[in-house]
Amino acid sequence: MRFATIVFAALSLSITGLLSARADLPKPEQFDETGFVKIFDGKTLDGWMVSAKTGHSNASKHKSGGKWEAKDGVMLGSQDIPGNGGIIITEKEYGDFEVALEMNNDFGPDSGLFLRSTDTGKCYQAMIDYHANGNLMGIYGEGLPGGKPNVLNFSFKKEVTDIEIKEYKPFPCPVTAEEWPKFWKHGEWNEVRARIEGNPPKMTTWVKGVKFMDYTDTEKRLGDKGGIALQVHGGGDYTKQFVRYRNIRVKELKK
Repeated sequence: MRFATIVFAALSLSITGLLSARADLPKPEQFDETGFVKIFDGKTLDGWMVSAKTGHSNASKHKSGGKWEAKDGVMLGSQDIPGNGGIIITEKEYGDFEVALEMNNDFGPDSGLFLRSTDTGKCYQAMIDYHANGNLMGIYGEGLPGGKPNVLNFSFKKEVTDIEIKEYKPFPCPVTAEEWPKFWKHGEWNEVRARIEGNPPKMTTWVKGVKFMDYTDTEKRLGDKGGIALQVHGGGDYTKQFVRYRNIRVKELKK
C-alpha cells in the first residue's frame, strides 16, 4: 500500500508538472533594435503615399485608396466609401529588411503588411487578416500568379479569442488554441514583425516576439526591391471600423 501511495504521488507530481509546463506561454525573442529607423512620425503621412491602383479600390473606380490619416501618433485606416479600400505605401523602396510595428485593429477589417510591394499591390504579404477565417503573420502572394505562396498555421474562428490550428508541418503554430486568449490581447497594442531576405526570398514573421512563420520561396516572383505597405481590403462596408498602426520602424539588412 505504501509503495502504491508513493507511485501515485509521483505520478500526480509528474502530471502537475506537465500541466504547468503547458500553461507557460512561448517566450518572446529579445531583438536588437540597433539600426531600426522610424518610417512613420505619428503626426503626418510624410514618406508615404496612398495608392488607388489595386483591385481593392474598384468601388471608387480607382479614384481613391481608402481613408488614411495620422492621428494621435497612430496611422488610422478605413474604407472611405462602402467597399473601397487600398494601400498606403512607402515612397522609398527596400530590398532586404526587417519591419516591425504595433497594431490595435478592430476585428473585422482585412488588412496586411506588404513586403516589396508595387503601387499596384503585388507583394509578399505578411497576413493581417484580422477577421473570422483570417490569420496573422502567415505568408501570402498578394496579386501574384495563383496566389502563391499561401502558408499559414492557424485561422480565427468567429471570435478573436478563438483560433483553429491548421496543419503546416514545416512550421507548426507555436501556441495552442487554448493558449491563444492568454497570448493575444485584443483591444491592446500588440507587436508584429516581418523579415525578408534574398530572392527567391526567405521570410520570417513574429507575433509579440514569438516566431510564427519561417518560409523560403521556391522561385523569384517579384523584383529585388519594393515598398512597405499597409492595406485596407475592399468589399463589404468597413467605413466605421478601423485598422490602427503605430511605432512603424524598419532596418535595412546588409548582404
